[in-house]
Amino acid sequence: MPAKVAHLVTRLDLGGAQQNTLHTVRHLNRAFYEPLLICGRGGMLDDEAAADPSFRTAFVDSLLRDISPFHDLLALLELTKLFLAEKPDILHTHSSKAGILGRLAAALAGVPVVVHTYHGFGFHDRQPSAVKGLYVILERLCARFTDALIFVSKSNIGYAAAHGIARPEEAVLIRSGVALDGLPAPVDAAKLKMSAGVGMHKPLVVSIGNLKPQKNVGDLLEAAALILRDAPEARFVFIGDGPQRRALEARAFALGLNDRFIFLGWRRDAAQWLAACDVFAMTSLWEGLPRALVEAMKSGKPAACYATDGVVDLIKDGENGFMAEPGDHAALAARVTELLKDEPLRKRLGEAAAASIGPEFDIDGMVRAQEALYDRLLR
Repeated sequence: MPAKVAHLVTRLDLGGAQQNTLHTVRHLNRAFYEPLLICGRGGMLDDEAAADPSFRTAFVDSLLRDISPFHDLLALLELTKLFLAEKPDILHTHSSKAGILGRLAAALAGVPVVVHTYHGFGFHDRQPSAVKGLYVILERLCARFTDALIFVSKSNIGYAAAHGIARPEEAVLIRSGVALDGLPAPVDAAKLKMSAGVGMHKPLVVSIGNLKPQKNVGDLLEAAALILRDAPEARFVFIGDGPQRRALEARAFALGLNDRFIFLGWRRDAAQWLAACDVFAMTSLWEGLPRALVEAMKSGKPAACYATDGVVDLIKDGENGFMAEPGDHAALAARVTELLKDEPLRKRLGEAAAASIGPEFDIDGMVRAQEALYDRLLR
């Protein structure tokens, strides 16, 4: 009889962790695993998940993204009740909130096997020490109730070890996967650019992500203003949405970027935009393994990013892309400008970037690696 595997994520936003979780529950081998997806409501992918007949989805209304002591306690109780009713053989949690509440509920409900994937951390060095310390304590506690800790980058393994959450030899490295076979995506670049008001012959810089503090898009706006001084024909497209969008659009207007920096919101054609662009840029302050960067590199695009967490797993500075120190938007701007002005450099770094994304980043390989881990834990 197939083992029941419950995947728990806080909310089905259109992010890398959520898309990879959906791919996993869709593609687990049904001869051995029966998937169940559990999540809070309010994500862009809710309807898509609920309508998919290949797996069941259970929504927990009290599971919210933001911290709320009342709702978090209610979610803990609801998850415990759900686990007691469903009796999963394995619980696999994703994201910080779901990871903490889900693993505590699993301990209360007696779930036999518990797995957690760190797609990044809920704590970081820029938080007040008391806030960060509380998160670290919670992660250490939950690690005691976890049979396997999966990390998407080597940098995150080191960060967890430094905070006493997991020893490096205990960590399992499974990359955040992408559909490598579909990259670079076929695209009519001129038509796509014109559809968003970007001139078909304008040099294009693309970035992708959630508009929240982690992604630090304000620095990208500051960099764009500097880039336009030396490369006035450049245009910028940001794909994604989030709570900071209005403030960032106002900042773009204040910087005089107007129609030169375009916020497109969430799009399902992000791969086409990566194929159409000249440079990929990212100013995140912390990351697990940035899926968009993997897709950009496999699409043969040179990237200029802040040197943080999973980024340093991917980019070798000057060999397959460029990095700048987090917060140094002037240095990032200089690198992007250099790429925009030097076509042979773009081509060389882009080719090296594509070559550096190997089979370990394949999304179906990610699913098979998880299955192998499940099988080992069940045995």
